[in-house]
Amino acid sequence: MITFRLAHEADAAALPDIEQSAGEAYRDIAELAWIADDDNQTVERYEQLISQDTSWVAIGHDGRPVAFLSAEILDDTLHVWELAVRLDWQRKGIGRALLEEAIADAKRRGLIALSLTTFRDVIWNAPFYQKLGFRILEDAEVGERLRGVLRREVALGMPENRRCAMRLDLSQSKPSGC
Repeated sequence: MITFRLAHEADAAALPDIEQSAGEAYRDIAELAWIADDDNQTVERYEQLISQDTSWVAIGHDGRPVAFLSAEILDDTLHVWELAVRLDWQRKGIGRALLEEAIADAKRRGLIALSLTTFRDVIWNAPFYQKLGFRILEDAEVGERLRGVLRREVALGMPENRRCAMRLDLSQSKPSGC
């Protein structure tokens, strides 16, 4: 059985390995296979996000994290930096459940939206988020903050034409379970 909770500082050490495992899925996409070997976020960065109470983990039957969502409140929006599920735990609804935890928390905090950047054409990226009510922002809608995130991603080697910014307006988000 999987349980979900806010991440604790002690969980931070496990998150880069989960991120690495999740990245293995990119090996099946020739142009993006390099992501499987790319650097992960540092434990220190995860500790910083965890300290803000904006990161959640999915705990497996052995008591260890198998997935996580790390985010940060920026202005009136919860920005999702990473949603990662261990490769052997994918396609079980864990990522969706973590995202639903983040959405519910953002609503409780009175935030107006969630944002993220992702690949527009990778099935477990933009199409997944669209099923949960996120929409791809048109160029004119992308504010300076998200534009800066996209520029940094391109500088790190992400193909610009495949990246997009997405937003979920909480006043219009789908109820849990849709």
